[in-house]
Amino acid sequence: MTRRFDPVGIGLTTFTLLAATLWAFPLYWAVITTLKPEHETIRPGVHFLPEDWTLGGYIHIIQNTNLGTWYVNSIVTAVAVTVLVVVMSAACGFAISQLRFPGRRLLYLMILASFMVPMQALIVTHFILMNDLGLVNTWTGIILPQLIAPISVIVYKQFFDSVPKELREAAIVDGANWFQLLFRVFLPMNWGITTALAIITFIAAWNNFLWPFLVTTSERTMTITVGITQVKDAFGVYYARQLSGAVLAALPVAAAYLIFQRRVTQAIMLTAGIKG
Repeated sequence: MTRRFDPVGIGLTTFTLLAATLWAFPLYWAVITTLKPEHETIRPGVHFLPEDWTLGGYIHIIQNTNLGTWYVNSIVTAVAVTVLVVVMSAACGFAISQLRFPGRRLLYLMILASFMVPMQALIVTHFILMNDLGLVNTWTGIILPQLIAPISVIVYKQFFDSVPKELREAAIVDGANWFQLLFRVFLPMNWGITTALAIITFIAAWNNFLWPFLVTTSERTMTITVGITQVKDAFGVYYARQLSGAVLAALPVAAAYLIFQRRVTQAIMLTAGIKG
């Protein structure tokens, strides 16, 4: 059987391929630049492939910077932020959904209203607070302000609202307390949502630049996103070296996204649905 000619489908497919190419080209250019000698990066003209392939940029970053320290700082802070945000958001969402206490509705309205306040507007307040507490240039100072995650609280709250009351009542009859209800009944029912939120929280914490840049001034406490800004030379700009640092910084996040792509997409749809 012959297929009917579909000009609309062909047009959409062509447009999608062009858009994907335009999106991917800067990434391709960055990776290719890291494989060029420095003199090729400033050569006039457009050259899609290097004439002399080299890993000199990566070697320089690994041997002459505190890359290992920056990676450790990023891993520790991102994992800590992820664990604390998931646990705190689940507990808060459970309390708002299942418990009855004075001010419950007001608390939920405050969480909803927090969407109107951009995080950048709180940067100065956060820095003053961390400085007064002596937490500048510490892991704790990097972690604490990133624990504000109203989207996660709302996602958990909406899911817990959908759990049948009969299930909760049966668990209470069997002697379960509130903590057992949360960690043994409600959370095991939504491991998919928890995994999705954990992945997207980890990616956001790893990629965060503005706050770690302000609260860390010592290379021993810098995260990878801040540390790569220290890759510079007194005699000029070395593009291959700087882009090598950027690629190494993005590598763990890219790997996590490729491995957990479906979960990341699910988390984005959840958060987009909340914002909508």
